[in-house]
Amino acid sequence: MSLGMFGKGRRRLTLFYSCIMCVFLVVLIFGVHRSMEWAISSEQARELIDTATNISEAQTHFNQHPEIPFDDNNIYKSSNDRLFFYIFDDTGRLVNFSRASFRIEPFILDVIASRDVLEGDVSVYGKPDEKGRSIKVMMTSCRVYNTAGIPETVYVGKDVTAMYNGMQKATYALMFLGVLALIIATAVGHVMSGKALVPLREAYEKQRQFAADASHELRTPLAVVLASAELLENDPSIKSPFLKQVISDVRDEVKKMTKLVSDLLVVARSDNQALKLKLAKFDLAALLQQTVRVMQPLADKKAIEIQTEGDMKETEIQADEQKIKQLVLILVDNAVKYTPEKGKIVLELLPAERGLVRFTVQDTGIGISKENQEKIFDRFYRVDKARSREMGGNGLGLAIAQEIVNLHKGSIAVESEPGKGTKFIVELRTRLKSKLALDRLAEV
Repeated sequence: MSLGMFGKGRRRLTLFYSCIMCVFLVVLIFGVHRSMEWAISSEQARELIDTATNISEAQTHFNQHPEIPFDDNNIYKSSNDRLFFYIFDDTGRLVNFSRASFRIEPFILDVIASRDVLEGDVSVYGKPDEKGRSIKVMMTSCRVYNTAGIPETVYVGKDVTAMYNGMQKATYALMFLGVLALIIATAVGHVMSGKALVPLREAYEKQRQFAADASHELRTPLAVVLASAELLENDPSIKSPFLKQVISDVRDEVKKMTKLVSDLLVVARSDNQALKLKLAKFDLAALLQQTVRVMQPLADKKAIEIQTEGDMKETEIQADEQKIKQLVLILVDNAVKYTPEKGKIVLELLPAERGLVRFTVQDTGIGISKENQEKIFDRFYRVDKARSREMGGNGLGLAIAQEIVNLHKGSIAVESEPGKGTKFIVELRTRLKSKLALDRLAEV
């Protein structure tokens, strides 16, 4: 139990740490990607605007000096073969140009024809090519006027496909490094969480050992005190009503203490994996019916009816009969305690299917709220502490019940609604065929 508890805690710490690291890496990768995109795009946009300005000035100069031969107009030539420009007048006539690659020119002319390129604004346009690869083009425009006063539009662009592909590869590489870093961080976190739990584990082991030793040592003196109280209670020489009441109170409190010590010893042995379970074949239906007969006198004090429902035919299972009886008694005893007078408790045995058998214990008691249902199997947890103290509960019953079920490789669940009662569903194996389960259950 302790190993499982600390192992579960360690896994939770590791998962929590991994989630934090994952969020941090996602934010970091997104931030780096956006920063790279902004830095590269802003520089490309600045270069494009400067080029557009230069070409506009050159075109204006050319318009003012038409005697300059076009072939000698070297100002249009660029050292960057990815830059291109097209100059159209308002009638759609191509006035001047420096062609883009034939691979992307049809796409560029389509963008220009759509008039999506706004003056002074830099935008990126993309489309997939015939092979499905993305083409990225950055474009801007500006206006000039020829000598006749006719406006002309200068469209300047640059093929930035390689830039975006490189940035995408850099992002993928960053993601790969991030995943690798997350795996390493998770492994380191798992190791560190284990080291952090070492002092807690040691403290828990000392506490568990103390509980086991104290419970064991207290059993004998409590048995002596209880026997003495019963002798005094039956002593005819004691006539005083006051003394008789004191002796009766002592006996009742010692009984409660004995039960608590017994439960603590069961829990301590469970932590040590030292519960002695004697596997045998027995009839679960007969055990449930016997429990009803045993608990009915206790239920009669509150006018509570205990009955069985369903097909109570013989159902043979392989388990520890005494421990299963203890499990059923705990559930029925809880139902009696938390069911008001004239209530009803029903035990139902469901037919065995696929090597599993289920039985339920349902009452018409006070019920359990949703937030408390996950905690009722915790040790010493009591939903209503005042009521539990009044009825002699110590918060260990359901914890022991769950431990018995777990040792038998079964499951226990609860369905409840405040004011409408509670239903416990227990599922057990009819046969323990696993060698590992037999080794665990057989002996210490």
